[in-house]
Amino acid sequence: MTSDIDAAMGFAPDYDAPIPYMARTREYYKAIGYTTPYRWAHYLAAPFTALKKPLATSRIAIITTAAPYQPDKGDQGPGATYNGSAKYYQVYAQDTSAPHDTRISHIGYDRKHTTATDENAWFPLPALKRAAAAGRIGQVAPHFFGAPTNRSHRVTVETDAPDILARCLADGVDAAVVVPNCPVCHQTSSLVARHLEANGIPTVLMGTAKDIVEHAAVPRFLFSDFPLGNAAGRPHNVASQDASLELALRLLESAIAPQTTVQNPQRWNADGLWKNDYLNLEQIGAEELARRRAEFDREKEKARANRVAA
Repeated sequence: MTSDIDAAMGFAPDYDAPIPYMARTREYYKAIGYTTPYRWAHYLAAPFTALKKPLATSRIAIITTAAPYQPDKGDQGPGATYNGSAKYYQVYAQDTSAPHDTRISHIGYDRKHTTATDENAWFPLPALKRAAAAGRIGQVAPHFFGAPTNRSHRVTVETDAPDILARCLADGVDAAVVVPNCPVCHQTSSLVARHLEANGIPTVLMGTAKDIVEHAAVPRFLFSDFPLGNAAGRPHNVASQDASLELALRLLESAIAPQTTVQNPQRWNADGLWKNDYLNLEQIGAEELARRRAEFDREKEKARANRVAA
């Protein structure tokens, strides 16, 4: 009867909704033995700064949670398993005029439904340069900035976000496009966006984890209902990447109040079944959970070495 009504009304299946990342992450880590639930950043209001001049004369920066490729840190290529050695714990800056190679092996993107073969799906610098060449924006900022994926709210708010703000101010940035990848990346990026906005720099966050971003309350959010690691558009699809960035730019210039969310109308595929898979305990057996716990502990130790070095 229910399916008949759904068909008659044209309803979508219940599973074809934004993935509840906070709930799934909480239950997943509990299942592998981490019983203390993580406290996700939660705000009821967001700061807001309007653009001070038209985008066509504005200098735009990118803030990413991707990591520069590090040849000495193991496999970071397409399809690589989680690589704790490639994590970083300090804000970095790189020249936007130089060749770039950013990777996401150090974080928990959706490794089943995307293989990280096209960095333009998570790092929209080429799309932003095309927008500059077309006169859509004034110019790309001289540097892009890396925001460490830090589970510590305090470190992000008190150390990393002010560092990124200072770098943006030094570069004369008029606005920033913030692009996270993993679940915690979305929290980190939300906190950074809030800090920039509270200090006079308008932001737009391009993300795929709707619940985490809206829980943290950001000024402007372009939500793409894609697997983690594809917030800047479909991989190997320039039209998708340009269209996604254009939606973000429109939101940047048109939002009249904070906590404005716009949903990208693009879909990953027709049936949406990919949403059933990410950290879904109904599809992970006990043996696989044990293997993942061992792998997580091993990679956490590798990441700890980077934290100490930093």
